[in-house]
Formats: sequence, structure tokens, C-alpha cells
Amino acid sequence: MDKVVFRKLDAATPRETDAKTSKVKFKRVTKDGRFVSVRTVSTESDSFGRDFTRAFGANVKKARAENKRVTGSPDSAPAKG
Repeated sequence: MDKVVFRKLDAATPRETDAKTSKVKFKRVTKDGRFVSVRTVSTESDSFGRDFTRAFGANVKKARAENKRVTGSPDSAPAKG
């Protein structure tokens, strides 16, 4: 018979490590009278490259979801006007 052991893993996954050390912050700003969440990155952070990549990836994911909702395709931009 096998013995089942429950314990916390010693090493965190890279995603968990990035989330804990990330300096990406959210700000709520007004745009056209509506509140919008904006990701901000500190330029003086030791992990600026990693933080910038994380914020950029999240913004791309959000833009693709919005494009898919509007046009039906994640890689095309909605018509201006």
C-alpha cells in the first residue's frame, strides 16, 4: 500500500514567482467620463523587463478579447468611426 503525503512544494512555479515579485500596479483613471483600469510599471524597478513583458502580454490579451467580441476575429481591429 502506498502512503499519501501532503506537503507544500519547495519551489514555486515561474508564474507564481513572477506574480509575487511583480511590480505591475493598477490605476483607475477616467476616460470619456468612464473609469478604466490601467497597468503601470515602475521604470526604476530591478525587474523592469519582466514587469513590462507581463503588462504588455496582459494588454495584448485584453485587446484580442475585445477585438473578438466586436469583430469576431481576435487579430483584426474594429473599424474606426
